[in-house]
Amino acid sequence: MFKRTQLISFTLACFVSGCSPPPPSLTEATCDVSLFVLGVAQDAGKPQIGNNNDPAWTDPSLQRLATSLALVDYRPENAKWWLFEATPDLKKQLHQLEKLTPTASSPHPDGVFLTHAHIGHYTGLLMFGHEAMGAENMTVYAMPRMADFLAENGPWSQLVRYHNIILAIMSAGQPEQLATDIVVTPFLVPHRQEFSEVAGFRIDGPNQSALFIPDIDSWEDWDAEETRIEDVIGGVDIAYLDATFFANGEIPGRDMSGFPHPFVSHSMERFASLPAHERNKIRFIHMNHTNPLLAPNAPERNTVKKNGFHIAEEGETVCL
Repeated sequence: MFKRTQLISFTLACFVSGCSPPPPSLTEATCDVSLFVLGVAQDAGKPQIGNNNDPAWTDPSLQRLATSLALVDYRPENAKWWLFEATPDLKKQLHQLEKLTPTASSPHPDGVFLTHAHIGHYTGLLMFGHEAMGAENMTVYAMPRMADFLAENGPWSQLVRYHNIILAIMSAGQPEQLATDIVVTPFLVPHRQEFSEVAGFRIDGPNQSALFIPDIDSWEDWDAEETRIEDVIGGVDIAYLDATFFANGEIPGRDMSGFPHPFVSHSMERFASLPAHERNKIRFIHMNHTNPLLAPNAPERNTVKKNGFHIAEEGETVCL
């Protein structure tokens, strides 16, 4: 079972690595059910392959892992945990989670929730195979096309054939009951769908709820589907939202206006009219290696905070 008394302080971790402390509304995971941030970067992490001039190669405090969350239920009658996204950094993320919240039970999660089939969100499943962890009948929650993709294409199909994983096919809007008071509900979002549909998640705990949308084409595309992001934010306590790029011009020599992500600058403009308590819910996550929000002293970080928003940090926790 999980041992709450052995938590490592996030504040101490930030002192060592140089990251910003969590906003006041976040609490350390001393509660029965907690959500941990295991990664905040876009699929390929920071530094990104081929970007040899990134100072993060030589300064570990600047390195960031691909976006992932962990949901932990410490209660003795449950003592389970679930992962959101199986990233290329999964090995390191599970090791870091073990340091944050040591366990005396299975080192692999009781389930993994996948948003879609882009490399930063599912390729870490291979680490559960017989060449690595050798998981047994671990539940992988996936939307129908995502499940078909895994079942029908190697090497993922071997995980199914060897019973390393069991596919649990989700339906949009249909809750997955993990405990009497823990529910995860998937919903579809508009984003590139080469191999699978793309999902986001609402995560409900005993006392609070969280929203997780690491990838979406635009908030306006969702408007066209008669879903307003403001309404969705209004129904939760914490919202982790796509912040892949900060603004056009971030990548030199390229017109980014057609990139399939909402710029953080645009999101802040759109959400500017929200009440302060609504803006305070928002944590920007899934940042590309070019995004200045990943730089500890970037002025863009102050801009985000002055406008009443927050930037997700690795190691932060939310009591649910």
